[in-house]
Amino acid sequence: MKNSDIIASALEESILRGDYKTGERLNEIALSSEFGVSRTPIREALQKLSKSGLVEQIHRKGVFVRQPGPVELMELFEVMAELESSCGRLAALRISDSALEKLRLANSKCKKAMIAGEADTYYYANEVFHMIIYKESGNSILEHETKKLHQRLKPYRRLQLQLRGRMPQSMSEHEQIVEALTQGDSIKAADLLRGHVAIQGEKFRHLLSALKKE
Repeated sequence: MKNSDIIASALEESILRGDYKTGERLNEIALSSEFGVSRTPIREALQKLSKSGLVEQIHRKGVFVRQPGPVELMELFEVMAELESSCGRLAALRISDSALEKLRLANSKCKKAMIAGEADTYYYANEVFHMIIYKESGNSILEHETKKLHQRLKPYRRLQLQLRGRMPQSMSEHEQIVEALTQGDSIKAADLLRGHVAIQGEKFRHLLSALKKE
């Protein structure tokens, strides 16, 4: 893992914990001192956070913390669920045998992380799992747009996995998704991926509660 990735993850968690407030300016010099690195990895980390929407870079003014409100967050997850559903539907019709093997390998890594109780390790294996499905949709525009929104929602999807019981639930959903893709069942794959990503009702309340507690 690059220094910038480690710093980005640490800042991401700090922002979600509430250590930085919306509208607060992030000082590169202070962060360089805090992490014991030059300003280059700090800049790289802030660029990563900008892609996820947790910070906003304003020309000649600096980098400021920005978090979506509850309505915007709900809307983002609704769109993400539909994009992933479309990827799943197309992937069920187009996925190759070699990609299915890669999907099963990513899923086995998720299972090991779940058993070990390592939420972040699970997330990164889970990310590979989803990226394979995006690619196997066979639609480069859909893949590109889904990846963009995936990046934006990354901090919240990571946080979800730290909620009690979410990793085993996610693992069970993964196994059903792999089976639907293996069987070429496009309708089931679409429905399963929509449900896997959708964060409505109780799931959404749990996420908001976790954000407030952090």
